[in-house]
Amino acid sequence: MRNVTNFNKGWNFIKNPGQIPTQVDESFEAINLPHSWNSIDGQDGGNDYFRGTCYYVEDLPTNNKHYLEINGANSSSDVYLNGNHLAHHDGGYSTYRVELVDLTENNLLVIAVDNAANEHVYPQMADFTFYGGIYRNVNIISVPENHFELMYHGGPGIKVTPIVEGTNAKIEIEVYGNLDGELKYTITDAKGKVVTETTTNETKAVLEINNVHLWHGRKDPYLYTATVTLGENIDEVKTRFGCRTYKIDPNNGFILNGEEYPLRGVSRHQDRWGIGNALLPEHHIEDMDLICEVGATTIRLAHYQHDQFFYDLCDERGMVIWAEIPYISKHLVDGYDNTISQMKELVIQNYNHPSIVVWGLSNEITMGGADDPNLIKNHEDLNALVHELDKTRLTTIAAVSMCKIDSKYLQIPDVVSYN
Repeated sequence: MRNVTNFNKGWNFIKNPGQIPTQVDESFEAINLPHSWNSIDGQDGGNDYFRGTCYYVEDLPTNNKHYLEINGANSSSDVYLNGNHLAHHDGGYSTYRVELVDLTENNLLVIAVDNAANEHVYPQMADFTFYGGIYRNVNIISVPENHFELMYHGGPGIKVTPIVEGTNAKIEIEVYGNLDGELKYTITDAKGKVVTETTTNETKAVLEINNVHLWHGRKDPYLYTATVTLGENIDEVKTRFGCRTYKIDPNNGFILNGEEYPLRGVSRHQDRWGIGNALLPEHHIEDMDLICEVGATTIRLAHYQHDQFFYDLCDERGMVIWAEIPYISKHLVDGYDNTISQMKELVIQNYNHPSIVVWGLSNEITMGGADDPNLIKNHEDLNALVHELDKTRLTTIAAVSMCKIDSKYLQIPDVVSYN
């Protein structure tokens, strides 16, 4: 069975040493994660904060088959183990994993993180600070050789699609990996009671919930749990999910489970005085408490992928969510591949959250003009990608107000919003 160990404690940090560290000396600062090196200089609203490469160094224990899970390192990062380069990742707001190979008795793990300006990783122009650092949790995941997939765009290895039909719901469950053995699919209710289960050798199964309890926003954010177990507890994945229907009607607004459901809400950034974007769980909870206190029913998660902890809070509190990638303000000629990879990570990592109803393709991206054919193709491809990955949700765009309503790129998504 897999074991997930938090790996936040006991790191060593150095700013811009010029080369990959091979050992730790007195020039390093002892820190714990989450951490941002712009927690002070990035908070005055200016653009004079440090942007460059910094290094995080830690000794790594050994046993079993290991994966390193990094939940947020802004904005590009490289992983080295005992001086060998294992992985590069572009995108500072999503989870990625690295298989740790050729472990020895003593191992030195180095993560180089770079938030310097460039022309291929989004975002590069925006009205918020691009805080550098490993500002979310890092975990070590130990699994047996036969295990559910960990390298599929940082996703959970399980995809749950509820289809509500009258008072019942058909639950399509898919898992990933080269799996050898029987798979037991189980759905439990909010109290942990088994609702339905089945066993098969297939990586897809369809189960049914009779008299389904719907997820109904803030009124009743009811959650089920789907669990898939490989063999005799060899490995296991699970996720919470909610059953609901929705549509966006041009005359009647947002319709949730057949009822008009007014959307009144806020746009939320991950930011805190004195710590930058290196938020702890209590900060996320405080944000959500404040959002609920003002009576909001919806949140736009601007302008990037947020912490899984906050997506979970949105499910639990019944918020209706607009989730998006940081394709914002300035179209980068060399940024196409990065929009594609970031969108794959956004959708695959967050598919199971019932709170999310729309995927945002871009924000105010036409500040430099709306007629660029590369910009239009980028949006067409993103829109097609989202509908390929997720056939249950709509796409949207946040247009800047000077963009004409007949602009070609505004015809691409399912829903248009004006800022």
